[in-house]
Amino acid sequence: MAIGTNHVRAQIGDIRFTSKLIDGDFPNIPRHSGRARVGDSADRDTLRQALQRTAILSNEKYRGIRITVKTNTLTVQAHNPEQEEAEEEIEVNYEGADLEVGFNVNYLLDALAAIDGQEVELGLTDSNSSCLIRSPGAAGTRYVVMPMRL
Repeated sequence: MAIGTNHVRAQIGDIRFTSKLIDGDFPNIPRHSGRARVGDSADRDTLRQALQRTAILSNEKYRGIRITVKTNTLTVQAHNPEQEEAEEEIEVNYEGADLEVGFNVNYLLDALAAIDGQEVELGLTDSNSSCLIRSPGAAGTRYVVMPMRL
C-alpha cells in the first residue's frame, strides 16, 4: 500500500489498483427525520423501473428529475427543453411532511443497482439535504446522493 499526495495505490501480486484522492469535503452520512420505505406495497425494482421510464424525458445534459414524497406516495417527474414531461407515481410507506427534491437520476439508479434486497429505504430531510439510500436488512451499506437544483 502506498499513499502519495494525490494518489493511493494498492498492489497484491500482479494486480495494481491506483486511485486519485478526492480534493474536497466529502458529505457526512446524513441522519434523516423522514424515511420513505419502498417495500411493502412496492419494491426496489418498481422504483428503479419508474426512474428509468421517467429518465427518458429528463434533460440529456443534467439528467435531473424531481421526487415528491407525500403520505404513502412517491412521485417522480422529469421535464426537458422540448417541453416534454414524464410522471410516475408509486406507493411507499411514508408518513411525514410533504417533500420535493431534485436529483440526478443516474446517481439514484446506480445506488439502487448496488442494493441486493428487494426493499429500499430513502432517508429524506428537506429539498437541500442529501438522500440516504439503504436496504433495511443491510445496516453496513449506505449510499448518499446529493440533491440538485431544478
